[in-house]
Formats: sequence, structure tokens, C-alpha cells
Amino acid sequence: MNTFILGIGIFMFTYYLIITEKIPHTLSALLGGILMVTLKILPSEKAFRAIDLNVIFLLIGMMIIVQITSESGLFQWVAIKIVKTVKGKPFPLMFLLMVITALFSALLDNVTTILLLGPVTILITEELKIDSIPFLIAEVIASNIGGAATLIGDPPNILIGSASKLSFNEFALNLSPIIVIILIVTIINFRFIFGSKMKVARDLRAKVMDMDANRALRDKKLMITSLTVLFFVFIGFLTHSITHIEPSFVSFGGAVILMIITKKDVEEIFKTIEWKTLFFFIGLFIMVEGIVEIGAIDIMANHALNLTGGDLAKTSILILWMSAIISSVVDNIPYTATLIPMIKTGLIPSISLAHPEIPLQIIKYALWWPLSLGACLGGNGTLIGASANVVAAGIASKSGKNLSFMTFTKYGFLIMIESMILSTIYLWIRFL
Repeated sequence: MNTFILGIGIFMFTYYLIITEKIPHTLSALLGGILMVTLKILPSEKAFRAIDLNVIFLLIGMMIIVQITSESGLFQWVAIKIVKTVKGKPFPLMFLLMVITALFSALLDNVTTILLLGPVTILITEELKIDSIPFLIAEVIASNIGGAATLIGDPPNILIGSASKLSFNEFALNLSPIIVIILIVTIINFRFIFGSKMKVARDLRAKVMDMDANRALRDKKLMITSLTVLFFVFIGFLTHSITHIEPSFVSFGGAVILMIITKKDVEEIFKTIEWKTLFFFIGLFIMVEGIVEIGAIDIMANHALNLTGGDLAKTSILILWMSAIISSVVDNIPYTATLIPMIKTGLIPSISLAHPEIPLQIIKYALWWPLSLGACLGGNGTLIGASANVVAAGIASKSGKNLSFMTFTKYGFLIMIESMILSTIYLWIRFL
């Protein structure tokens, strides 16, 4: 059988299993990865290299830090403070969590943000006896939106910044305005979707208002130690462009130091790691690399860009929508890595040569920003569109709740389409 057809068949079959949840999605992804290797679509050496250890070790490190920090009672303290701030009202709570999540995601990264805020959200909603899933969906969508605003918020932006030499300030100044608009529209959407459905009994609201947040802190010494380590981990994330130390080593190093200082039982801590989430990523990385190996992404990108005939406006809008749609079903990191050389060495020089009247900086902005917006915001399209989505599903599962593929996609795909429409208008007004 033709390798290309076989590879596409494996991808579609795996995707079908993930959507229908006939077997656990971790096993679906691992099966897809195994089939890519055993059916000779992808050499085993490339399969191992496809596993992004930066993502895996970042997740392991943050999972350990979050687990140890949670034992101090800090998350319960934060949960009570947040609930009391909004007086136990569900939609103001959702609004506050979305804004906090978006801001954290812009300054750190969306996966770290969800790992920190996800457990807090579960605690709050359980205390108010309301469904956690709408809050987790709202949070993870806000994290993907916020992460698109800065150079360090989402991995595709880091790749684009490195290749294009665009600065942190350029990302923030050019992308933050549309990200703020998209976040506001998304919050309004969730107000209409969930606002009238979420009710908290008056006696429960009165009960949480009477709660003493300080009594939730079980171990203040552990809290101070954990927060100190977290602070230095965050500094490590923020100074990555200066130190060139990968966030994965910062995160994992912080976890190791915290375990040493707190003298925690390593075996017990390792039991709390979300291994099924990590193995889902491993399977997904291998499966997507198989799609890259057969040239499927290259073929789609080349055919799509040939349609524009070198017109800057058409090319810009096409990159935006193509990036969003593809990034909603495959990992946005290999997709972004594939398009970067096409834009850098192909489109920018050719469009600049064909249209000397257009300033080079405008051409660059008109091609790099749609790739960034499409790749980052496209992650909201489905449950497997972004790492933060999968992590949120893992947090939900650990608490005995089910954030299914179809449940997330029902809301996420709508937000993605709206985000692309708003981004199209913004790009047209600013750069085209």
C-alpha cells in the first residue's frame, strides 16, 4: 500500500478512536504511534527523536512541584480567597479565573498555568457544588488565548521569534490588542453559554463566605519553601532568552530541589504524576511525526500557498486560517516548524521582490503574525489541539471528572472560529 495513504489512514483511524473514546485516549494515541513505526511509516530512530522531551520534563517537573505545594494547603487557601472575592457567584468566578489564567499564560506558558490553576478550580467548584467542566474549558481556552499574546506564552511563538528575530516587545505590541479583544468576546460567549445554567444555593454561598482561608493552610513552612522554589522556577522561565536554559530543565530541576529540601518520599511523589497524560503526548508526538514524515503537512501548505499567487493579503489570511485548522488536529509545534522556512526563505523574499512598494517590515508582520495567531489560537479547536487542553483533561480525570473530546470541541471550535474572524479583521486593518 502507498506509504502516504497508509499514514493518513493510521492518523484518521487514531483520530476516530480519540473522538469516539472507544478506548482510553492515551491508548489510542500510543496505538497510532506504534502503527506508524511497525508499518514502516516512520523509522524508530525518528520516532524516538519526535518525542519532545522538553514538554515531557516540563510537565513532570511542574506536576511534582504542584503536588508538593498542594500538600501545604496553599491551593485551598487561594480557592477560598477567590470564592470570597466574588461572593460565591458562579459567573463572576468564571470571569476572574479566565482573566487570571490569560495573564499567567502570557507571562509564563499555558501548560504551567493550567497545572497551577486547574487544581484550584476543582477545589472551588466542588466547594460550591457546581460542575467543574465548564470552568476548566473556560480556563484552558483563556490560557491558549493569553499564551498567544507574547513571545514566551506559547511554543509556536518561541519558534517564530527565534527564526524571525522579532522581539518580545514586537510580539506584545502587535498581538496583545487583538488578544484582549478575543478574550473579551470569549468571556461574553461564556456568559451567554453558561451564565444562566450555573446556580449556587444561597446557603452554600453563605457557608463559603464564613470560611477562614488561614485555617486551610496545613503547613506554612512547606508553603513558604514551595513558593520560594516556584518563584525561582518562574524567574528561570522568564529569563530563558538570556540564560538559554530550557524551561524543562528549570522545571525539573526545581522539582528535584524541592523534593530534596522537603525530604519527600520519592516513590510516593512519583505515584502522583499524571503518567497517562505524559504517555498520551508520547503517542501523539510519534503519530504526528509520521504525518510530517510522509510530507502531508508540506503538501497541504504548498498547495494552499500556491493558490494565493503571491498576493500579500490573500497569503496572510490563508496562513491564518490554514494554521488554525491544521493546529486544531495536529500538534502546532511541528506545523509551525514546517511553515517557518517556507515563510522566511520563500514567501517574504518573493513577495518583497514582486511588491517593492510595500515596506519589508509590513510584509514580515503580515506573514509572521497570522502564523502565530493561527497556530496558537487554533489549539482551542479540539481537545488535542494544544498541550494545555490535554493537561486539563488529565486534571479533570484525576478528580473523577470527564472532560471528553466532544464536550471540549463543542465549545472550543466555536471560539476558534470567532477568534479567526476577529484576527482576520485585525490583520486586514493593521497590515493589509
